[in-house]
Amino acid sequence: MDFTIRKTAPDDTSAISDIDAIHTGECKPEYWQNRLKPLFQKTDGEDFALGFVATDSGRVIGYILAEGRAWEFGSPLCGWIVAIGVHPDFGRRGVALALCRQVCLKFKEMNIFTVRTMVRKDDVNVLSFFRASGFRAGPFIELELEM
Repeated sequence: MDFTIRKTAPDDTSAISDIDAIHTGECKPEYWQNRLKPLFQKTDGEDFALGFVATDSGRVIGYILAEGRAWEFGSPLCGWIVAIGVHPDFGRRGVALALCRQVCLKFKEMNIFTVRTMVRKDDVNVLSFFRASGFRAGPFIELELEM
C-alpha cells in the first residue's frame, strides 16, 4: 500500500468536494462542509459519525464517510457507508477497499456488525466494487414516487 489512511480533518473538506465533483460533475463545497461537520463537533451522546481519507504524499486521494444508525424502518443499529470516492488517477489501486475495510474495523470496535450502503442499480462499477467487497442485497427495497 503506497498510501496512508487517517481520520478526516476539517482541512480535507475541499479535497473531498473536489473528488466528488470529478465523479458527479457538480461542485458542492457547502454541502460537504455541512455533511462533514458531525465528524468535527463534539457531542454529549455516542458518536457514530466516521470519516477517513487516503493520502499519497500528503494529498487526499480518496475518502469515505459512514455513520451508525438505528431504528429507521425497524432496523437495529447498523453502519451505513454514505459516501466513498477515489480520485481517478488513483483508481484500481486498492484505495476504496482499504477505506471500506477501515470503516468496517471501526464499526466492529463500536459493536456494530452489519454495514449497509445504497448504490444506483445502473452504476455497474460501484455495484461491482461493493459486491467484490462482500456486500450482498439487504432486507430492504428502496421505493420511489415521482411527483
